[in-house]
Amino acid sequence: MPKPKKTPKPKTAKASAKSLATPAAPEDNGEKLIDHITALRKGLMHIFLAIVVLFPVGYWLAPQCIDFLVMWCFPPELGTLNYFSPMEVFVTRLKMGAIFAVILGYPYIIRQVWEFVLPALYDKERKALGLFIFWSALLFFIGVAFCAAFILPLVMKFSAGFATESLKPMLRLNDFLVLCGGLTLAFGLMFQFPLVMFLAVHFGLVSVETLKDKRPYVAIMVLVAAALLTPPDIVSQFSLALPTYLLFEASLFLAGIYKKS
Repeated sequence: MPKPKKTPKPKTAKASAKSLATPAAPEDNGEKLIDHITALRKGLMHIFLAIVVLFPVGYWLAPQCIDFLVMWCFPPELGTLNYFSPMEVFVTRLKMGAIFAVILGYPYIIRQVWEFVLPALYDKERKALGLFIFWSALLFFIGVAFCAAFILPLVMKFSAGFATESLKPMLRLNDFLVLCGGLTLAFGLMFQFPLVMFLAVHFGLVSVETLKDKRPYVAIMVLVAAALLTPPDIVSQFSLALPTYLLFEASLFLAGIYKKS
């Protein structure tokens, strides 16, 4: 009479316990690091290509932009703009073209930044990415428009106030346009502050009460950021710091309403 065959014991429990007890291999961590570096490189390449594609448009708009800025915010007391090297106007147009490319391509740039962060987000948070990009781009363009409409004329009038009969200004084209472009980008970036605060409260990284208690530290951070992003003059720095802090207070108010709802 044949002997019955023994049924093999299931190995799932032992295998799973063994797999849980086994620590992650160093090779896995290395592969994850390589994946992150590859994703970062891909995002940076896309941003660079977007700026390259938009650069000819910015270069073409540069002369019209220079004429507009001179008519809008350059006081007659400052005389005329000058250039002091044969290639200065050409190099300045290149800088203006790059600044325009960044401004025009900002929605795509911020999308690439958040697509790099996407692996750390849940599905529900990924669906909100489009809404976040919309508000981020809107705040950026509002900051750019606010700077062009109010801050640049204020800064240039402040500069013209130093002119006297014996002290005549002679401003360089490159210095004037670098000031305008730097302030414009700085305001666009600093106007992201309310959105950053709202997201920090939404994801539980910080509470509204904690932010209210840390108001003095936030004010110092805003002043430091304004000093780093603007030229070394008190008017530009204060002009950027004040609306940024007011936006911080507005974001606290809106975040408090959001948490109560």
